[in-house]
Amino acid sequence: MPHIVIEHSSEGHAAFDVVALMRALHDAAAGTGVVHAADLKVRAMAFENYLVGGKRDGFCHASLYLLEGRTPEQKVMLSEALRAAMVRLMPHTTSLSVDIRDMDAEAYKKRLLDQA
Repeated sequence: MPHIVIEHSSEGHAAFDVVALMRALHDAAAGTGVVHAADLKVRAMAFENYLVGGKRDGFCHASLYLLEGRTPEQKVMLSEALRAAMVRLMPHTTSLSVDIRDMDAEAYKKRLLDQA
């Protein structure tokens, strides 16, 4: 169920591999033990039109959406793990940020097809 959504500028980075970034954030989140690797969904979106502090500087922002119920300590662990992976892969990007979002368990609905 957890979703990692990566938003990043199309420019302003030393070269980076978005698929490697998605895998690194997946592994970082799963490595905390707070979420299960098999449940994670990761996607990335590049933005052509953006400003950072009023100018065109590179940015990358990751949002992790999970069902409510994690402790503040678990959320900090996730946030720090994701940020560390981003810093490792994007050391020259001006702005790197992470946000952990609780989703309302009652309001969240999904449908899965039986893969049998």
